[in-house]
Amino acid sequence: MDTSFISVRYAPGIVALSYFIASFASYVALDLAKRVRTPDRAVALGWWAGGSVAMGTGIWSMHFVGMLAVSLPFAVGYGYAVTALSWVAAVAVSAIALYLASRNRLPLPRLAGGALAMGLGICAMHYTGMAAMDMAPGIQWSGGWVLASAGIAVAASAVALQIFFWLRRLSGNAERWWQLVAALVMGAAICGMHYTGMAAASFPLDSVCLSADQLRGDSLGMLVSAATIVLLSLTMFTSMIDVRMQSKTAVLAASLQTANTELQQLAFRDALTGLPNRLLFDDRVAVAVERCSRDGSGLAVLFVDLDGFKPVNDSFGHAVGDLVLREMAQRIAGEARASDTVARVGGDEFVLLLEGNPDTTAAAQIAQRIIDALNQPFTAGDHDVRLSCSLGIAMYPSDAPRDQLMAHADAAMYAAKRSGGSAYAFFEPHMNAGVREQIELQRDLRLALDRGELALHYQPKINSARGVITGVEALVRWQHPVRGMLSPGLFIPVAERFGLINALGNWVIEEACRQAHAWRDQGLQIRVAINLSVHQLRQEDLVQRIQRALQQHALDPALLIFEITESVAMEDTEGTLQTFERLGDIGVKLSIDDFGTGYSSLSYLRRLQVSQLKIDQSFVQDLEHSADARAIVEAVVQLAHALGLSVVAEGVETAAQRDVLTALQCDELQGYLYARPMTAAVMGDWAANIGRPQGLAFTESVFLEL
Repeated sequence: MDTSFISVRYAPGIVALSYFIASFASYVALDLAKRVRTPDRAVALGWWAGGSVAMGTGIWSMHFVGMLAVSLPFAVGYGYAVTALSWVAAVAVSAIALYLASRNRLPLPRLAGGALAMGLGICAMHYTGMAAMDMAPGIQWSGGWVLASAGIAVAASAVALQIFFWLRRLSGNAERWWQLVAALVMGAAICGMHYTGMAAASFPLDSVCLSADQLRGDSLGMLVSAATIVLLSLTMFTSMIDVRMQSKTAVLAASLQTANTELQQLAFRDALTGLPNRLLFDDRVAVAVERCSRDGSGLAVLFVDLDGFKPVNDSFGHAVGDLVLREMAQRIAGEARASDTVARVGGDEFVLLLEGNPDTTAAAQIAQRIIDALNQPFTAGDHDVRLSCSLGIAMYPSDAPRDQLMAHADAAMYAAKRSGGSAYAFFEPHMNAGVREQIELQRDLRLALDRGELALHYQPKINSARGVITGVEALVRWQHPVRGMLSPGLFIPVAERFGLINALGNWVIEEACRQAHAWRDQGLQIRVAINLSVHQLRQEDLVQRIQRALQQHALDPALLIFEITESVAMEDTEGTLQTFERLGDIGVKLSIDDFGTGYSSLSYLRRLQVSQLKIDQSFVQDLEHSADARAIVEAVVQLAHALGLSVVAEGVETAAQRDVLTALQCDELQGYLYARPMTAAVMGDWAANIGRPQGLAFTESVFLEL
């Protein structure tokens, strides 16, 4: 039997190309191993399926490029079906590899089983591809070399799996460089398996390839290599885009987490002092009370109110006031224990939660330490400041249930303040009368907003020179189902204390706009003044709310004038300026109410975009008997007119007051001399001259042509 075989030679350039494809496929495979571990199951499945095809095609094409490197004296071709089967084997091997790479751990049994399955799959791919060459006589195989190639395939698979998991520990540039080195090693292992398998094949001298007329070896090899490089490049490019997208997503997620943390800080921390706010304090009280209920212990709530802070804030300005509050917050926190909670719940109000079952003696000692600490003088800016505080204490469970602890501590604080301040007081039952009334009022007020018990009454403003009605001021009233008609002086403080003032203020704005629209439908164009509280000025969406109300009721913004007290305007000068500018931008008018009672400066007044000053009624009441009051009013009128502002005097009750104010050229007058606040219906009757006092008419500009 003739055992002469063809001498096989390899083209170095094509061998190098096969190594490049094997290494490129390995690099892509290492990258895909990271993609298939994404938490999104659908995305991971997509990467696994697409990656298996790309990686398998790369390994498969390396086989045919390697075959192209062989120099044989006959034309080479491959059968269609068997060639396709070898590609399926390569893809299956890649699917196994990527599946194992997606696992969290690689124990020894999984490593051994995976390496064996992958190695056998690679062998199946290689030798099926060889079988696609229909040779006559058939290829002669060396059993030793076949076993060697199988061993290399299994070993290379085991190494590849370990590399997949080892690279997880690296990041950044180190990861990229070691991924390249690992790809070169894996490419060498794949080529080693292929060329070892080729060494196992011997072709007799008279061999003929019967499948030469099917898939031509030379054209197939070049086509496959080109297509594979393109496919692997696209896969790598897609993977890089995915990495960038994941990186951006991670950055966005980190930014979102940071934003959420900041929002939580804003939601639960006081911006000025950094202490917990009312919301966080209430939550901690709730948790502490539950703990006390379980173990039968107690706690204490201390309510601290600074004595003398308002004059300091008004006299020295907002910036100094902020320094004072920060210093007071630090001193209070410094006297608290590590287990206690200190919070700021109002402008100059702080609260403490004492846990650990304190008795009255311990609570009193801490209260006295706080009073002593706050009494110490300090320098704020260029000013020497010395304050004191009044402090109320409520014990749980002896003094109150959880929902009344703050109210009872507050009541005790007011008792300490009434006794002269710079002292503390424990809650006593007789203090509960006022507390209970406030709690009941706030409960009823919440219901009143929904049950339509609130109404606006309107008090006319009179032009002093002509004696005609030029506008009205909207004043809220509450028709309580049991107590009857309640004035705002009774329930506004309750609304402010229990956080209802914003809802109440929003209702007033909406109702005033609705009524102005209703009057317009009756042929009346009445200018309406609305009071704004300090709490409303702090609402970020105040301007948007007003603008929406104007648009909803199709009102001219100039028909609304918003009144802000001088003390409120001075509380946060920069914030007030910004809000006034935004209100002025939408076209509404602005007025400073109770002018003369605060400490506003001329320079600050000129910066405010106001059109009107309203003299406080305390000056008006003294006009008849006090030369000082008359001089102050005259100065305010002259100052306002010099700045191009109109002046309104409120609280006009006598003809003598009217005459003095008219002589001083005060522009508008308002008070019981002309009319008490009235319902919208009565105001409409007055416009129709029904029940209107003789000698009092509406200005002609009020009436529209219908």
